Amino acid sequence: MHLMKTDLFPDLQSAYRSNHSTEIAVLKVLSDILLTLDSAKLALLSLLDLSAGSDSVDHDTLLQRLQTFYGLGGNVITWFASYLTGRTQHVRTAASQSVSLAVLFGVLQGLILGTILFLLYVADLLQLVKQHGLYPHCYMQTTLGFTVF
Repeated sequence: MHLMKTDLFPDLQSAYRSNHSTEIAVLKVLSDILLTLDSAKLALLSLLDLSAGSDSVDHDTLLQRLQTFYGLGGNVITWFASYLTGRTQHVRTAASQSVSLAVLFGVLQGLILGTILFLLYVADLLQLVKQHGLYPHCYMQTTLGFTVF
């Protein structure tokens, strides 16, 4: 994958990477806790579940981050913009259907591309946590569960 070859994939992200499974994520967190306790410091585990976060991805912000932080441009950004915009949604029952409305936020769930776009959208969160002297780690499930350790 281009993101891994160019070292743009968040290094604190498990899943969708070779040798970065659920077990590795748990061992990393356990190791961080034990090292902290061994140095006579307080250890606190905080879990953040953003499983519905994929619904709140702002398309303009995502496209800007893809350009600014990941160096994408030209036809690639045009393709991502067409992938994200111009979608509609409605609710249908056996008897009726609602009015179609434009989808202004979110990435498609159930697709690897949507999952990776969400990961790139929230990657700054890991760096922010790290800048405050904490030990973050995240594991993204295929259902877009996102947990920061």
